[in-house]
Amino acid sequence: MTKNMLSYTGGGLVGLIILILDLIVIFEVINSTRSIQGKIGWSLLVFFFPVVGIIIYFLFSNRAEHNAHYEAIA
Repeated sequence: MTKNMLSYTGGGLVGLIILILDLIVIFEVINSTRSIQGKIGWSLLVFFFPVVGIIIYFLFSNRAEHNAHYEAIA
């Protein structure tokens, strides 16, 4: 019985890491300067295909161009 419980913790940890990375990507997309269609497209890609979506996003999304740039107030 202990062997069965230990075999499930690896999948749970990997699943948790993928969930955290998905949330990071979705929040980054929402806060970006992309068009609404671009935001919806990237979010749906990552939502429906989590692992492949993250890989495609980090390879082809041109993150530096679409990141919101903040300036200091003072």
